[in-house]
Amino acid sequence: MLLKIYPENPNPREISKVVECLKDGGVIIYPTDTIYGIGCDIYMQKSVERITSILGNAKKKSSMTFICQDLSHLSDFTKPIPNNVFKSMKKALPGPFTFILPANNNVPKIIQSNKKTVGIRVPDNNIIREIVSVLGHPILSTSVKDDDEIVEYTTDPELIYERYGHLVDMVIDGGYGGNVPSTVVDCTSDEMEVVREGLGDVDLLY
Repeated sequence: MLLKIYPENPNPREISKVVECLKDGGVIIYPTDTIYGIGCDIYMQKSVERITSILGNAKKKSSMTFICQDLSHLSDFTKPIPNNVFKSMKKALPGPFTFILPANNNVPKIIQSNKKTVGIRVPDNNIIREIVSVLGHPILSTSVKDDDEIVEYTTDPELIYERYGHLVDMVIDGGYGGNVPSTVVDCTSDEMEVVREGLGDVDLLY
């Protein structure tokens, strides 16, 4: 199903449809503030396995991220983090950043990487944050990759639907996406380390 939702003022009825789909174990493709993502409820193990299977073995668990509405549930899934890291996150989010943090025991085992870390994203996109808010906990997320090496990320939701519509339960059309991924910041040691420069301005971290 291809579902149009307007980012400026997401329709609560359409948001509810998406949340019901997630609660039923559905896999969705949705817009963020960077590229389109593919995700599911973090507690639906079979749905997590479906995502891995859709994207193939090349998709390692370490590239799975939690999409959160804000930072209020951070301590639910991460170990205590230093003040300087929290300040940087507060400054940079919502925005095109992924923060890699030490995971606590509440993170489902299937999602944890070998290093017991979890990626945290709070995108500057009303649609996905509203979905997470109504769902009541984060959704699992990873990027929709394009087979074409030149266009690494698919930006057109209708083309995404043509390609993935038979593999997922819902594709949300929130307008054209970007093709530059988020900036990834590793916060698992004393010093924050930018491991991938993307759309997020690194200067915002300091």
